[in-house]
This record gives sequence, C-alpha cells and structure tokens, in this order.
Amino acid sequence: MDTRQDEELMLADAPADEGVRPDDRIDDERLDEENTLKADFVRQVRDALDDGDDGAVYDLVEPLHPADIADLVELFERDDRARFAAAITDLMSSEVIAELNDFVREDMMEALPADAVAAIAEQLETDDAVQLIEDLDEPDQQAVLAELDDEDRVAIESALAYPEETAGRLMSREFVAVPEHLTVGDLIDYLRERGDVGSEFFEVFVVDHKHHPVGTCALAWILTTPRNIALTDVMKRDQTLIPVMLDQEEVALMFQKYGLISAAVVDESGRLVGQMTVDDVVHIISEEAQEDAMLLSGAGEGDINEPIREAYGARVRWLIANLGTALVGSAIIAMFGAAIEKLVALAVLMPIVASIGGNAGTQTMAVAVRAIAMNQLTEANTTRILWRELRVAVLNGATVAVLIGIGTALVFTPMLGAVIALAMIINIVTAGLAGVLVPVIFERLKQDPAVASSVFVTMITDSMGFFAFLGLAVAAGLAG
Repeated sequence: MDTRQDEELMLADAPADEGVRPDDRIDDERLDEENTLKADFVRQVRDALDDGDDGAVYDLVEPLHPADIADLVELFERDDRARFAAAITDLMSSEVIAELNDFVREDMMEALPADAVAAIAEQLETDDAVQLIEDLDEPDQQAVLAELDDEDRVAIESALAYPEETAGRLMSREFVAVPEHLTVGDLIDYLRERGDVGSEFFEVFVVDHKHHPVGTCALAWILTTPRNIALTDVMKRDQTLIPVMLDQEEVALMFQKYGLISAAVVDESGRLVGQMTVDDVVHIISEEAQEDAMLLSGAGEGDINEPIREAYGARVRWLIANLGTALVGSAIIAMFGAAIEKLVALAVLMPIVASIGGNAGTQTMAVAVRAIAMNQLTEANTTRILWRELRVAVLNGATVAVLIGIGTALVFTPMLGAVIALAMIINIVTAGLAGVLVPVIFERLKQDPAVASSVFVTMITDSMGFFAFLGLAVAAGLAG
C-alpha cells in the first residue's frame, strides 16, 4: 500500500471536525440550543403565511429537517395547517408526514382526497404507511386502499389484520432473507444484483426451505469474511424471534434485555414474515413511557393536540371516580366530628398526615408500576419487593414522624405530638403496602396497573391517615 493510500485511510478514520458542520448556520437562525424551533423564526413563517407570500414561506422552511418541518406544522392552528402545507408543496414529504403527531396527521389525512393519501402511503415504508392509514375511519381506509397498487394494498391489509400495538401491526415487511446453502460470496453477489433491497437493514436472515429463520448474519461479518465461506459457518444460530401477536411493550423489553439491533418476526407456524428494528423500538419505548405517565395521572392521551371532547371524556371519568373515593375520607372525618369540634388542632394537623401519606404512596406506586412494566416485579419476587418497600416505608415513616412529632409537641402538646407521630408511621407504612399491592392486583387481573392505581392508592392513604390520626386522638383522650 502506498503513502497516499495510508493517508486516505488515516483521514477516513479521523473524527470529523465538529466546528464545520454545514447546518450550523441553520441551527443558529432557526433552532435554539435544545434543537427547538425559535419563536422568532416561527413568527416569521406565520407572518409570511398570513401575507400570502408562499415563496417566502418556502424559502424559510426549505433548509429544515423533515422532523423540524413536522414540529412547525404542529405549531400552527388546525385551520392554518392546510394553507401551510399548500405553501411548502413538495417539502411536505412522506418523511414529514411520518414524523407528525398522531392527531395532527389524522386531521391532515382526513382533509386530503383518497388518491393524495395513497400517494403519500406509497412513499412510506410499510410500517409507517400502516400507521398513516390505521387512524382513518373505515370508509376512508377502504377508499385509500383502493387507490394503492396491489402489492402495497396486500401488505397494508395484512398488517391491519393484526391487533393494534402488536408486532404484526408494527413490523416492517421489507427485509433480506436468503437460503442457508449460500456462501458469503453468493450473498454479496445476490445483494449487488438485486440492487433495491428495500429499507435499511442491519443483518441478513438465513432461512430453511420452509422459510423458518435458522440464523442471522450481521453486515459486518459479511463484509469481513472470505467469499468461499458458507453462511452456515459464519451465521449466528442463537437468535431472538418475535411472535407476530406479541405486545409492543414486550417487544421493547426484549430489545432492551438482549441488546438487539433488529429481530425476526415469525407467524404461528414459525415462518419469517417481517422484522423489527431498533428505530421502531425507540418510538415504542417513548410511547409506552408517555402512556404510563398519563395513565397514572388520569389525563388520558395527555396530548396537547388531542380534541377537546376526547380530552374531556378521558379526564372527567377519573375525576368523578376520585370524587367518589374522596367521599370515603369525608365520611371518616364525619365520624370524628365531635372530637374535631372539641380540639381544633385536629383539623389543623390531619391534612398533613393525609398529604404525606399520599406522597409516600405515589412514590411507591411509581416504583411498582415501572417495575411491572420492565418485568422486574413478577409473581416470583412479589413477596421480596413487598418486604423491601415495607422496610423503606418504616424508615421514611420514622423519620417524618420524629420531625412532625417534635414540631407538634412544641406548638401544641407532647401528647398530640406523640399521636400524630404514630399516625404518620401507620399511614406511611400503609402507603408503602398499598403502593405495591394495588398495581400488583391490577396486573394479576390483566388490567393496566397504571390506569387507576393512583385513585385507589390516594383513597387508601387519605382514609387511613384520617382514621389513624383521629382514632388515636380520641383513644388518647385528647378530645374527650
């Protein structure tokens, strides 16, 4: 190898100079340090759109990445999005559509004729096209499918036949699979001759005569192995297969647990029908995390683009349920009404007991829900986790009890300080138990533990807080 070739290799291995990125100027003008569109830039685009200057709108938007264009679309009011999309014409590509928020994309697709939606779908990978079409109403779906060519229509209809949030619905049907009798050279020649191998891929699946996956070959192995070596000698036989009916959350856990970049999806007979890749899983993890956070708060989808009617329906039912559980606490307070009248300090202090217990329960519940979602809390270790959280609750309760007990003794009486300290320990321990048991019970009943756990944990901690504090106060004769 000559000196020039050595220098070229050294330059190829050297890290690029981060100070000469070609889009630095774009970032400075349009994006802030957090990669968010600047308010001034958005205002410029909006003003140009209001003035009817489509050329200025196009020039402002043209340098942006498709994901940033999607963000810009979402910043416009619903009625302005169609005008904006018309102004930027070809910039409103399939890549932009794929990046749009679900609610925004659904609105825009419903406003377009079926042939326009079909044209966009044909530019997308199958899994993205499915996501585009699945949110449409049934008549709109059929109209769009009728506009597609036969191959695309069959692939999308096949995906829509699987339940939502399963591997069969989400998988990509574009993958590379070859018979096991090939050599590395045969595989390389096949890939070169075929030319269009579909979407980007990280590994080649090796299948038997029944199209069952028997191994995988990473691209790095293919490129660094002599041509005469058989695929069966270089392929990895131990592989993680994903059933088509597996829930997307379980798919994400498999990728995380086994450090996967891609994985084969198989049907009930074990035939290779698709693949899941890490970019799909990143979206799944993000969606599941957001979904659990919103469910814990009872906020439904929790999307700022969600229609008001749907947001109202999702939130109000949990507020009504919370109203019902709050009445339980009120009933307990009513039981001790006479005691509260005799000692006003009880009314002053009892919200503290309930509030701290509620916070403790929320902490434990969040840990439990996350552990269930990550398959870290199962039937095999429920007792151990419960014992662990019980010990944490006792330590937390003792610490808070000492602080509130001393403060109450100094302001009111030592006896009242002892009562509230004991009540605090009881309530925090109860919160620790409820924070684990309520999500576990929901999970055992095949219900999402994030859906209503917070309502019941809050009811338990409030009720126990009031009952323990007021009951101990009466038993100690403070309100006798």
